[in-house]
Amino acid sequence: MLDYRFILDNLPAVKKNIADRYMNADADRVAALFNRRTELTTELQGFQQRRNANAAAMKGKLEAAERTRLIEEGKQLKERISVLEGELAKTEAALDAEARRIPNMAHPDAPVGKEDKDNLEVKRVGTPQKFDYESADHVKLGQDLDIIDFDSGTKVAGTKFYYLKNEGVFLELGLVRYALDILQRKGFTLFITPDIAKEEILEGIGFNPRGTESNVYTLEEEGTCLVGTAEITLGGYYANTILPKEGLPLRMAGLSHCFRREAGAAGQFSKGLYRVHQFTKVEMFVYCLPEESDRFHAELRSIEEEIFSGLEIPFRVVDTCTGDLGAPAYRKWDLEAWMPGRNGGEWGEVTSTSNCTDYQARRLNIKYKENDGKNRFVHMLNGTAIAVSRAIIAILENFQQADGSVRLPKALVPYCGFEEIRRKS
Repeated sequence: MLDYRFILDNLPAVKKNIADRYMNADADRVAALFNRRTELTTELQGFQQRRNANAAAMKGKLEAAERTRLIEEGKQLKERISVLEGELAKTEAALDAEARRIPNMAHPDAPVGKEDKDNLEVKRVGTPQKFDYESADHVKLGQDLDIIDFDSGTKVAGTKFYYLKNEGVFLELGLVRYALDILQRKGFTLFITPDIAKEEILEGIGFNPRGTESNVYTLEEEGTCLVGTAEITLGGYYANTILPKEGLPLRMAGLSHCFRREAGAAGQFSKGLYRVHQFTKVEMFVYCLPEESDRFHAELRSIEEEIFSGLEIPFRVVDTCTGDLGAPAYRKWDLEAWMPGRNGGEWGEVTSTSNCTDYQARRLNIKYKENDGKNRFVHMLNGTAIAVSRAIIAILENFQQADGSVRLPKALVPYCGFEEIRRKS
């Protein structure tokens, strides 16, 4: 969340940022609650000082009348303090709840817009694939090659679930190992993270675990949720921790399954593997000093570009508009791969990387000790190394051949053990 004092001192800018992000939050109410909390705190401290003075006076030698007066005054002070403490607790709870609805400030260069069509293309790598024969989408290719089974996934688990089989299994495992090897060479500490996290960790990262708009599977009566990304588990790893400055930056990479409800995600752009309820992902995460977060954001983006350049998949990079950022992000870049089977050939998001500044750290209470001895909030960043399901879409559709087979990018051959996937005889 944003610092309360920052909201109060920059109210017009905060309100404009909320409008630019098309979010529903009340900065004026946060300012009013903050001021009320300050008033209550000051008043409470005054009565506590009077109570302490009263208690000190009771220790002396007193006339009976004076003792009676002090006892009565003590009772009144105790009652008033109790009322103020209750009101302060309610005010602080309301302030916290209201402030959590306010999004992070957006980077000055982030394009202002409402949805993904307003994103700004900043880079393009490779040439979109064109075929001199009738090409297929990944759904048909996966079924014809007998490596993806959507029908059985639906029968067993419901819509938007699937089985990977035969070479599809090695394709997933190969993509994971390909990404992990790159990240290990770049100094990332590798993790396999839990697929479950506590609700307070999700809330700290910026995910809403409950409600009709939630994209999260909640485990009833457990106070936990299935994670939608290892950003949650990597971001929660150092919750309530003071990190040594000399230990920063921390580069972490987490392999996890990801579970998303995808409520309301229908239509052609969610076809097949593009929007599913469960998939495998390797996520990058960085904890760093505030003055270094822009540099590490660029680093995460460059790694994503390296991964997909190595896979020989055409892609473009877009600077995400304010309305599509998500509340925690200060700035976000999306990498969109060319998907020939998507509506006759279109770009589809395969990775994103976000600089969340201290927005998540403030919620999760993650700090570092500065040279002056003061504790300050770290900056936290995340980025997708590989979301396997969408990478499979791009590989199948871009590397399909006229006979219906699919060749593999050269970088994946050592990991998979074969050069192409052919129809079963």
